[in-house]
Amino acid sequence: MKKVVVISTSLRPGSNSQAMAVQFAEGAKATGHEVELISLRGKEIKFCVGCLSCQETGSCVFKDDVPAIMDSVLNADVICWATPIYYYEMSGQMKTLIDRMNAMYPKDYRFRDIYLLTSAAEDEDFTPKRAESGLQGWIDCYEKSSLKAHLFCGGVNDARAIEGKPKLQEAYELGKSI
Repeated sequence: MKKVVVISTSLRPGSNSQAMAVQFAEGAKATGHEVELISLRGKEIKFCVGCLSCQETGSCVFKDDVPAIMDSVLNADVICWATPIYYYEMSGQMKTLIDRMNAMYPKDYRFRDIYLLTSAAEDEDFTPKRAESGLQGWIDCYEKSSLKAHLFCGGVNDARAIEGKPKLQEAYELGKSI
């Protein structure tokens, strides 16, 4: 059994990427994994100011919801990020969280397998590539980890537009495959 942390970065109610995250989590649970689904909706996540004190102290000077999220990530075997694509890139909330998790860099971590779930109004093959590249930059800082899979659902703009689409079942199956 693995500890799986799924981070849904969309703030919109009825989010398509959130629906994918839920299905991934359900698939992982169905095969007996311990799953924690974290939604950034309602979380306080301040911007990194680049002071780098976290590199010396192991914690950020800001007191918000990031330390608890970071603790979950550090102690997970599998991390799954879910994000809507905005202007051909990951959500700002996702990037802000990644920046704030800079305090993790000198620490030991368990995670090895990283998954990415993305959704967007646009449906071209290149639509999610920058988001994947941005996440890969974070993954590269944790050399024992790697991107195992990226599932993209394009053509879903409105809230809940993904309902009934095959990508939800694919997200479930991807979670089961861990």
